[in-house]
Amino acid sequence: MNSSWTEKAIQGSKQITVMKKNISLKYQTNSNDAGKRLDAVMAREFNQFSRAHIQKWIKEGKLLLDEEIVKPRQVLKSNQQISIETTEDPVLEDGPENIPIDIIFEDEDIIVLNKQPGLVVHPGAGNQHGTLVNALLHHDKELSFLPRAGIVHRLDKDTSGVMVVAKNELSYLNIVTQLKERKVKRHYLALVTGEPLSGSTINEPIGRHPKIRTKQSVTDKGKEAITKFTINKKMDGYSLLNVSLETGRTHQIRVHLAFIGFPIVGDSVYGGTRKFSAGTTAALQKEISSFSRQALHAEKLEFIHPTIGKKVSYFAESPQDLVDLIEQFNRS
Repeated sequence: MNSSWTEKAIQGSKQITVMKKNISLKYQTNSNDAGKRLDAVMAREFNQFSRAHIQKWIKEGKLLLDEEIVKPRQVLKSNQQISIETTEDPVLEDGPENIPIDIIFEDEDIIVLNKQPGLVVHPGAGNQHGTLVNALLHHDKELSFLPRAGIVHRLDKDTSGVMVVAKNELSYLNIVTQLKERKVKRHYLALVTGEPLSGSTINEPIGRHPKIRTKQSVTDKGKEAITKFTINKKMDGYSLLNVSLETGRTHQIRVHLAFIGFPIVGDSVYGGTRKFSAGTTAALQKEISSFSRQALHAEKLEFIHPTIGKKVSYFAESPQDLVDLIEQFNRS
């Protein structure tokens, strides 16, 4: 496949650079293709694109069979020439910004990164710039042709940790499917107020808060949400938990842990009034109060590599602010 990236247009005295992707694909059928549908064979041969993407090209007349426009259900013969010549526009209008990102691993199909706390993932109301999407578009301009710049799952602004980003349509669809089928394993480290007696599974539906639209809550009208946790360490009224997700609802870990009475330290949204455990020293109260985010870190991510087909696992080191906070608990 051939791609070119810049196309210049002049508006008045201002020159504007517009990103374009020129796609050129060719395939000659063989005896094994005879009697099969055109769209099925194309989905197999050009599997970096979704079947819906290929059918769109056929309907638009961009895919030619022996230089003629055909229908998706066209039955093929041997030794026919299939060609696609088209130009596509980006699906994102967000601009690239030179924002540092900590890349753990990258190949032709995926980017695995350790998101820093304080970085919003997607542009939105109040956050049009300075997001992970903007950073990724600066890192790789081709991501502008993928939904959400290839981001298949998200972390809250103030949650740090490991994320995977798809670099092409095949990888994007593959990992999205793995998420839907719960094949992606996500493991977190959470510092909470209180000491659970033991590890547990929280199976409570989560949906939008009935009164505060920016919040989520446990509600019978919500979607299934399953969170599992084990105790890593107890620290005099506080606990360090190892948490894993079976589902991926918005704010799931924060909502579930607060629901069972063990809110995440520093969580101003779901922490409620229980900011300190009984007996917390004045010095430790000061450290907790000065910690300006929820003490939650996505430390491990496991999934099947979309093209290699093997299970891969990536670990993200905890950011220094969380390391320092945990050390304060160890000293108290």
